[in-house]
Amino acid sequence: MLVSFPGQNNMLVLRSFMILFFSCITIKINLCFPSIPSSLKTLSIDGHFDFEQVEHAAKDFGNRYSYIPLAVLYPKSVSDIATTVNHVWQIGGGSELKIAARGHGHSLQGQAQTHRGVVINMESLQGHKMQVHTGNFPYVDVSGGELWINILRESLKHGLAPKSWTDYLHLTVGGTLSNAGISGQAFRHGPQISNVYQLEVVTDCLYLNIGKGEVVNCSEKQNSDLFYSVLGGLGQFGIITRARISLEPAPEMVKWIRMVYTDFATFTRDQEKLISGKSTFDYVEGFVIINRTGLLNNWRSSFNPQDPLQASQFKSDGRTLFCLELAKYFNHEDMVLVNQVSHS
Repeated sequence: MLVSFPGQNNMLVLRSFMILFFSCITIKINLCFPSIPSSLKTLSIDGHFDFEQVEHAAKDFGNRYSYIPLAVLYPKSVSDIATTVNHVWQIGGGSELKIAARGHGHSLQGQAQTHRGVVINMESLQGHKMQVHTGNFPYVDVSGGELWINILRESLKHGLAPKSWTDYLHLTVGGTLSNAGISGQAFRHGPQISNVYQLEVVTDCLYLNIGKGEVVNCSEKQNSDLFYSVLGGLGQFGIITRARISLEPAPEMVKWIRMVYTDFATFTRDQEKLISGKSTFDYVEGFVIINRTGLLNNWRSSFNPQDPLQASQFKSDGRTLFCLELAKYFNHEDMVLVNQVSHS
């Protein structure tokens, strides 16, 4: 004989109601936010989305984080990027769909990745051809996905070069300008973001409600708030699609020197003296070496690494050494003067 208690009936009714309630919510959400991949596939763009081969976009130089995206956009035009950002803005924050611009993937902490979002492969952007402008204030107009090594090669054809670099040149313009772009010339010219005349930006600051995918030109005098926000803004205010970079006459020759220290106080004193002088070097950078004898012996140095007496002085196994890397730019007629400066 089965006996049903009023409390049990109430629980069954409540459970059935909850199942029906959440089912309705799920149906409503699906109606409001249709399949994201399907909506992206309907966009009219010159490039294409890849929804299958996306694992590579979940890796970067830091190799610490891995976020698998929903899709990777390979844009052929700035319009492709603007259309995608605008589409995400129209979907609304409820979809939680995010966008990340990826250059050469040299970020350290997953900044160019996004979980279940859209990664934009900036290297595939086919914007206007790189143009070098000579004159009293030379500059180069380049795509945000262009590599700095290509800018160097093209500008050298005109006897010019950018004022400020990063140590590694196989990085995109948009990538380094979104960070800072610091190297040994920064003490003289500032970082790369201090040597930009103008930017073209696709706004993507969704959480401030200004990221509607608009293509905006900005500079120190035009849309300056956006200009200074994007430079060094870690991609949080816009995606750099074009940049006008300041150039200067390229030197004919470079004198390159590396000095190794065992005393930190002496190392820092010399570095401060070199960057504060007016007629010393054009490039000054310091770094630390720990247990890297092989690195030292592979340098093109004034001593012979095969000479046991000389090479033994630079063994760093179990030790911490400090190094200054210096460079002096000059032309042939300045050879005597440069030798005097480097020995002073």
